[in-house]
Amino acid sequence: MSKMISWDDQRFFLAVLEEGSLSGAARRLGVSQPTVRSRIEALEQTTGVILFTRSINGLTPTDHARHLRTSARAMALASEAFLRQASAPPGEIAGTVRLSVPEVMGTEIIPEMLAPLRKAYPLIQIELELSNDAADVLHQEVDLAVRTFAPSQNALVARKVASIPLGFFAREDYLQEHGEPRTLADLTDHATIGPDRNKSDLQLVRSLGLETWALPKIRTDSHPAQLAAALAGLGIAYFQVPIGRRHPSLRQVLLDIPPFALDTWIVTHEDLRHEPRIRAAFDCLVEGFSSYVSKSPIAKRP
Repeated sequence: MSKMISWDDQRFFLAVLEEGSLSGAARRLGVSQPTVRSRIEALEQTTGVILFTRSINGLTPTDHARHLRTSARAMALASEAFLRQASAPPGEIAGTVRLSVPEVMGTEIIPEMLAPLRKAYPLIQIELELSNDAADVLHQEVDLAVRTFAPSQNALVARKVASIPLGFFAREDYLQEHGEPRTLADLTDHATIGPDRNKSDLQLVRSLGLETWALPKIRTDSHPAQLAAALAGLGIAYFQVPIGRRHPSLRQVLLDIPPFALDTWIVTHEDLRHEPRIRAAFDCLVEGFSSYVSKSPIAKRP
């Protein structure tokens, strides 16, 4: 292979590989399907290897293509990180910060935490990724991540910012109709809202002795959906106490049960820790989580 392969060609390859079709890659890249096809054919001619086999069912990556995915994905992450770093003039608190947070935090609490950051530094742009899966901070898929477990890689910098209590909540009219549980055993007589197939969530509820929670009446692995179900009066849910207390229609129950603490960290790569835009966002989140936990009102049994 005597010709240089541009990153743009590899970007087309990665899009087809991850989307599984020419049409999907075209939509992702904002180009026409024939353009994608011609770029893949040119890449195969340049490399001298077949990357995809064609059939009536679409494109199937060859073993060679699958082996190339890791390298192409690493280049994609490096390119995205390069663009974010290049978006800020040296020394200025400006540019793009990509932040990964758990889904329910991203919908319920993180936007309020980011408001002071945007007010103080209006030249900062935020890319907010909502996912319960751990983003790859090590390879700078994101600049910052909020995690509920401590990172193990030495190249990552982490600060524990909160131990968030979890508690039981239900809408007031649900409790008036069905009664208030006084013990964990009482939950067998109630409609419970909990995880469906998420292994870590199922392991958590079992470790707390909540065997009835392993087969809730309303099952979903989406934490915002669990909250929405409780707000709709569908039953009793188990989630972050500060979030539950933000909603006046919900009441916390089983107050005598010791809460489980959800330890929370802010994580970044050691190469980014001194970047002004990253430092500003990091400090903003640290302060935000401190306020989030400390200002949560103390619930009292009626």
